[in-house]
Amino acid sequence: MNLSPGLTDAHILIVDDDERIRGLLQKFLARNGFFVSAARDAAHARRLLAGLEFDMIVLDVMMPDEDGLSLTRDLRKTLTTPILLLTAKSESNERINGLEAGADDYLTKPFEPKELVLRINSILRRVPKEEPVVTPPKTLQMGEIRYDVTRGELWNGEALVKLTATEAALMRIFSAATHSPVSRAKLVEDLARNGVQSQERAVDVQITRLRRKLETDPKMPRYLQTVRGSGYMLSPD
Repeated sequence: MNLSPGLTDAHILIVDDDERIRGLLQKFLARNGFFVSAARDAAHARRLLAGLEFDMIVLDVMMPDEDGLSLTRDLRKTLTTPILLLTAKSESNERINGLEAGADDYLTKPFEPKELVLRINSILRRVPKEEPVVTPPKTLQMGEIRYDVTRGELWNGEALVKLTATEAALMRIFSAATHSPVSRAKLVEDLARNGVQSQERAVDVQITRLRRKLETDPKMPRYLQTVRGSGYMLSPD
């Protein structure tokens, strides 16, 4: 039975000096949908970490030369990868030492392999997902109108459209949140950050004026839309 629904493809590094345990864990985790690499000691683990990225490290505490606690402390200087420590000692102070060293969890030997999978899944679920970096377009096109995001300039074909300070600030705000409604209250707040003092009613007036520069028919806006109950939204082509 696969115990890791939705978390398959995670790459796990097993670090244990016991070859038998290493092999057993590697096979069991692989059967549960994980990619698994194994290291026989801290030095071997460092070499693997230098060339590969892992979603999690399962690390034995009691190892020759450099033990798991020492390796954890050192890795935490540069890595945020979750670490699960394995140990034969069950005393509470050993667990505290492991957590203080930077481990995310602690599992005492002997343990059921199924419990290890459940612990791994639990830790991986807590790791925040990295949001893809979205690079905003340098220009926004609204029919014949073009807004240069970098320069903050509005163009109608080859003609530069003059913007007031408030209109320029509004375009900066909307261009950072295209296709998403921005409330009047948020517009007032963001305008203040841009050095423009305004009120919600005044914002409505400024939107009307800005539409005259963006829309073919300002009374039937296509690009700078009113979203009932939510505010205003810029929807470029």
